[in-house]
Amino acid sequence: MSYRPADNRYEKTPYVRCGRSGLKLPEISLGLWHNFGGVDVEENARAMILHSFDQGITHFDLANNYGPPPGSAEETFGRVLKRDLLPWRDELIISTKAGYHMWKGPYGEWGSRKYMLSSLDQSLERMGLDYVDIFYSHRPDPDTPLEETVGALATAVQSGRALYVGISNYDATRTREASRLLREWKIPCLIHQPRYNMFDRWIEPELCPALSEEGIGCIVFSPLAQGMLTGRYLDGLPEDSRAVKSHGFLKEAAVREQLPKIKALNEVAQARGQTLAQLAIAWVLRLPEVTSALIGASRVAQIDDCLAALDAPAFSDEELAKIETILAE
Repeated sequence: MSYRPADNRYEKTPYVRCGRSGLKLPEISLGLWHNFGGVDVEENARAMILHSFDQGITHFDLANNYGPPPGSAEETFGRVLKRDLLPWRDELIISTKAGYHMWKGPYGEWGSRKYMLSSLDQSLERMGLDYVDIFYSHRPDPDTPLEETVGALATAVQSGRALYVGISNYDATRTREASRLLREWKIPCLIHQPRYNMFDRWIEPELCPALSEEGIGCIVFSPLAQGMLTGRYLDGLPEDSRAVKSHGFLKEAAVREQLPKIKALNEVAQARGQTLAQLAIAWVLRLPEVTSALIGASRVAQIDDCLAALDAPAFSDEELAKIETILAE
């Protein structure tokens, strides 16, 4: 039976304006960093993508190097798009990025015009798209002039390969400069994608004020600290968890180091009638600068668990103080 999305999908998820743009994003977006690559079960990936759209998640975030192997997440998404979602392409926000290593030689990573635009063309081919909605510089390049990287982003828009552009992993100073340079092209910097969660709060002192002043939206990745801020590790390390996968970024030592805080935060979540994952997502969304939380998932049930975070009441001052105490220990 061919796929048809749920008729009530837009009644399920709130949408937030991204910075000073006209674009709205769902408060929770689906990232395809893990569990959508060539080493993963494609039917499970398909089920998660389609279920997300049924729940009103319109934004699917990719990058050229997502997999493993690199490029395979885009290929998976492209097959699902062609098979199931193509009639609803205009209801989707699809993003990709370029910046990390993709192929051998001097033109296969960082921020040169050569690499950025070649990578975008490859991403479009893998996904079977004429354009992406958002194209990012995935990381700043210390050796390439920022004017060149930003110029490549501008060309992506001017050539019709992207509707919007953004940056990821840039500090506050480079964010302001990238935004200024894009304004010279009369193209706004739509969005910034930084890592942000209870265990990694680097964006708060300087980047958040810069985003607010520049009118740039913010979509945070790893709000669950790659699964640490879930119930996954409260009773040990499951054999199929990220922390024990040989190709994963999360390591067993990191989980064990944070375990006392994880358990204490879980108690706060339980007192609020939430799971730990729901607490962690609600916590990152508390910042007015944050447009959307970018979740990862390995199964459909995890997506529903994360979406339930949007039903929680606002944090009280006492709850926020308790969380600060736990994180400071």
